[in-house]
Amino acid sequence: MTAPLAFFSFVSLEDRSLHADYNRWHQLDHRPENLALPGVAWGDRWEVRPQYSDMVEGPMTGEVDFVAMYWFRDPVDESVAAWDALGEASHQWGRGPLIPGIHRPMLAFFKPVKGYAAPRALVSADVLPYRPNRGVHVTLTRFEDPHGAEAHEAHRREDREVVPALLEVNGVAGVWTFSYSHPQRHSSLPFDQSLDGTPGSHRIRLVYLEDDPAAVSGELRAVESGIPGGAGEILFSAPVSTITPWQDW
Repeated sequence: MTAPLAFFSFVSLEDRSLHADYNRWHQLDHRPENLALPGVAWGDRWEVRPQYSDMVEGPMTGEVDFVAMYWFRDPVDESVAAWDALGEASHQWGRGPLIPGIHRPMLAFFKPVKGYAAPRALVSADVLPYRPNRGVHVTLTRFEDPHGAEAHEAHRREDREVVPALLEVNGVAGVWTFSYSHPQRHSSLPFDQSLDGTPGSHRIRLVYLEDDPAAVSGELRAVESGIPGGAGEILFSAPVSTITPWQDW
């Protein structure tokens, strides 16, 4: 994926009774409208299923029910401006994104760092986001000193040791990593809980899966824990599943 910017949204529901209505809105209204924008290269969305509760780690456990992301094409400023304009128009139409009972503990832009495709996937890392997946394993990590020696060593370890080992796990199609750029600020949404910090202070890793995320999650965790030298604070780490319209509502 050659897109120079990505957006991540972590979403929580006040209660599970909102699940079906929110899925219908996002899958049949919000996401199609966004994907039709010329500046949006791709968008995807996954669910933290209740049966995954014992596989979720970090202080954001219990605060995330859905993870969504979008990739933006150059020119980035124009692409994001059009995307923001759609969000404002949708609000004026009465079609979201401000929806009662929906909270967004993280709304932020990240710069793609590097993509890796497992040989078994038979595609390049640029194609990986477009390839159907059964879910991803997402990890959000915070670094106190994003350009210090500890963060540098963590990134070296991830690139040369952790990710190559993850690509060997059956069911893994590939990996993308992202570095925090800036929070989203938009007139149609409240931002009291939005992620903030200096560039590079947070990192996201997506492990793309072609097997049941619950079945792969334990092995992914074992791989990483078996490679010494971890750094940074993991805020959220969890398997999340691809949402099949109608079937998963």
